Amino acid sequence: MPKTVRKAVFPVAGLGTRFLPATKALPKEMLPIVDKPLVQYAVEEARDAGIEEFIFVTGRAKSAIEDHFDHSVELEQVLRERGKQEALDSVLDWMPPPGHISYTRQQEPLGLGHAVWCARNFIGEEPFAVLLADDLILSKKGCLSQMVSEYASVGGNMAAVVEVSPEMTDRYGILDLEADKGRLASARGVVEKPAPANAPSNLAIIGRYILDPIVLRVLQYQGQGAEGEIQLTDSLAKSLELNVPFHGFRFEGQRFDCGGKVGYLEANLAFFMERDDLKDRVAEVLKKYT
Repeated sequence: MPKTVRKAVFPVAGLGTRFLPATKALPKEMLPIVDKPLVQYAVEEARDAGIEEFIFVTGRAKSAIEDHFDHSVELEQVLRERGKQEALDSVLDWMPPPGHISYTRQQEPLGLGHAVWCARNFIGEEPFAVLLADDLILSKKGCLSQMVSEYASVGGNMAAVVEVSPEMTDRYGILDLEADKGRLASARGVVEKPAPANAPSNLAIIGRYILDPIVLRVLQYQGQGAEGEIQLTDSLAKSLELNVPFHGFRFEGQRFDCGGKVGYLEANLAFFMERDDLKDRVAEVLKKYT
């Protein structure tokens, strides 16, 4: 029976080049959706799924993320003195308890697989989640919570998946399907960013994973793959050869690719419209541009 998923890895070392110059000094994971940074949404999703330990794989110029998940003594004192309890709660209520956050550096930009491998000493021999903050999901029940519920019955490796148009397969890891049973799709392989003519399906992996610790041992000896990077999808394919099952999970909810400008804008609009205190004013503003 699979063990409980208690740990989550957040790879946040990327340079965010698609948002330059805004991300020259500000990590892309700190870009706000309404009034919370992307990385906070990911941490809250993980917490709601029962995650107890939060492991950030950072890089240079990412200190803003560490500061965000720490106390700001001066700010908290000012808010208390001015009686701004709601604002104070907004910077305290979501923070993990002391000792539950860890940081490690990915010193070279060698890909997602390498970033996950950099967290190996914090994982040990238990399944763990991986969340990419720039994949933002709007849903009643968090995507990772949905996955954890299903993972308890299948174990192995699991990734959230979406169906993409055939011409977009070269942007994703694509499943080679063995069986498709609705929410769960069993894979016999996975191909990183195949050309549309070579794609085994149109079922694409997005930034939510639950992984067996064997993946870390595979990554230790894995060479570079597509785009000269150490690809996480290659380790999932190799794990299949070691009899570790791999499932794609169709989640309930809407996914936004906040790694690009248009996806980021759409996510902001969708989350604004979820706010009863803001949606009417936003709708009025939008009328000016339609």
